[in-house]
Order: sequence, then structure tokens, then C-alpha cells
Amino acid sequence: MALQTYQDVVNYLQKQHRRKHLLLGNGFSIAYDKKIFSYNALSLFIQKTDNKILKKLFRIINTYNFEQIMNQLDVFQRLANDFLEDNNLAGKITNASDALKSSLIDAVSTLHPEQIYEIQKEKSRSCAELLGEYLGGDGHVFTANYDLLLYWVLMANISNLGNVVDGFGRELIEQDEYKPDQEPEYGDLEWGQNKDAQHIHYLHGALHIFDTGVAIEKEIYDGNYILDNIKKRISKKEYPVFVTAGDGNQKLEHILHNQYLDFCYKTLCEITGSLITVGFRFGDQDHHIINAINKAAKQSISNRLRSVYIGVFSIADSKHVESIRPLFKCKVNTFDARTVNIWNRFTDEEDR
Repeated sequence: MALQTYQDVVNYLQKQHRRKHLLLGNGFSIAYDKKIFSYNALSLFIQKTDNKILKKLFRIINTYNFEQIMNQLDVFQRLANDFLEDNNLAGKITNASDALKSSLIDAVSTLHPEQIYEIQKEKSRSCAELLGEYLGGDGHVFTANYDLLLYWVLMANISNLGNVVDGFGRELIEQDEYKPDQEPEYGDLEWGQNKDAQHIHYLHGALHIFDTGVAIEKEIYDGNYILDNIKKRISKKEYPVFVTAGDGNQKLEHILHNQYLDFCYKTLCEITGSLITVGFRFGDQDHHIINAINKAAKQSISNRLRSVYIGVFSIADSKHVESIRPLFKCKVNTFDARTVNIWNRFTDEEDR
């Protein structure tokens, strides 16, 4: 039996007058450029690190999957803290963990289009059309990616999209003395004042979102390349809100301890209608996302998530979905992910 297409799914939900939402995974970014955004590309970059501890760790664990390594580091650190009197070892493990996070951030920022205008207009418009299916109505867009692709597409096409609200805004700074000709002053771009209208959610954080300890701030394009601004903040030991390490429970613990991530996650827990996923595999590290979907499905009958549509690229993907289907508390459907025209791919030579 042939898989239904993405447009089949959209048409059906429209006929049912069903509210729909979008969840993007790493496949969304890989579809733009697999040489840049695949985990292998990140791993090859990190392999070149000068950090001796990380090199030794890669050799011992025999993997360059940073999530697995971060998980192992967490286990090693707990063992060192509980069973060993050697505080130096625990310190080395902590330093290795920090170094890996820093290397990952450096990798993502280096293996990245330098600025918004490097994304071809046709690809950007095509992606915006996909997003418009959800933002043009009352849907939400969730992403587990931490790169800048989604942010840049939204910036480039904001006038053609609907609810492009990520929750960030500027507070007007009160003047000590009123002057009629004085330009109003605004504070930093902080998250919170527009959260009630928020429709864009970075579930695992992103390169342009920073936690200052006092507020959640967004780095924006201000005449300089945004990656340059991000790197400057990193050089000052300011790091983006960024969830990569551990299994689903560890990721959820990180999420719940950050007010921005917690809000995005709880929003996912409360969606209604149907959820369409593109490029999201639901792997072993994603059980917290399945739990959020199940919470949404357990809401009142008239106000709950009824179904999830998972895009699959291959027979192996379809088999994987069958293996995890019992984990979901709502109806699970699949569709051919190759029929989603994310980056104007149907005009690419290799797809003709």
C-alpha cells in the first residue's frame, strides 16, 4: 500500500477542520544541506579538536555521537562523585563535558551559512510556504533544532507569514525626564512579554537564544553577521540555551529548569488537533517529546491532540515507527516525507 503524501495529509485535515501543528527535527536541516548539518559533519569537525581529554574520550568510547558521549560523561561524573575520593578526576570530567559543549557550539557556528542572504531566495520562499500552512492559521511550529535556518527563513519572509511570534520583545525604558523630541529607548530583546501570542517554539533552545541568569535574550541581526555576535558572546563565556546531552529524562530535566524551554515544552503538551512531524525520528533520546504528545492526547475529548503524522523516508523509517507506535496515546499515521517541498527541492536537478 502506497504511503499518503504530505499534501494528502494537509487536505484531509483541512476537510476535517482540524487544527494542525508542525514539529521539525534534524532532517529539516539535513534536507537543506546534508554536508553541513548532518551529525557526521559535526563529528568530523569535533574530531579536529586540540583538546587532549576529548580526543582520549573519543578513542575510549569509540564514537563521535556527541549525545552518547555526553551521556557517558554524566554517568562517569556521578560515579566519580559518589565512589571516588579523587576530586581531580571529577573535575577533569566536568572540564571535558564543558569542552565538548563548547566544541559543539563552535562546530555548529562554523559549519553554518554565514548569514541569511546565503540561503537562496527560492529555497527560503519554499520553506516559508511550508511554515505558512501553520502560522497562517492558529497552528504552532516546534523545532528540536538549534541552528539558525528556521530563524533566518522567518526573518526573510516575515511579511508573508502569519503568527511569526517567538515570545521575544523589547520593554520601553522609562525616561527620568520627559523630553518631547527625545527618541524612545528600549531594552534588550527579551523573552516573556509576548509569550501569550507565541507560535514559534525552540524546544531544545537555539544558537541565538541566551540565558543571562536574569532574562532570556535573543541575539539579532544588527548590521553585523549574527554568527559573529554569537561567537563574541561565546568568547565571553556566554553560551546559548542549548539542549543536546543525555537521554529523554536528562533532556527534560534541563528543559524544566529553564523558563523559556519549560514554556515551549508545556505548550507542546497542550496542543490540540493533529501534529505533523518533518525530519523527526523519535529516537531513544526523544521519549520526552513522546511524553509531551501523550499529555496533549490525554486532555479532554473535545480539546485534545487526536493524531500525529510522522514523515518517513524509507522502509527502515516505517519499521521504526511501527516499533514505537505502542508508545503513543493517540493515533499514529505515516506519510512520505519525500513529498514535503521544504527547500524547493523538487526543482533541484537530482530530484527531476
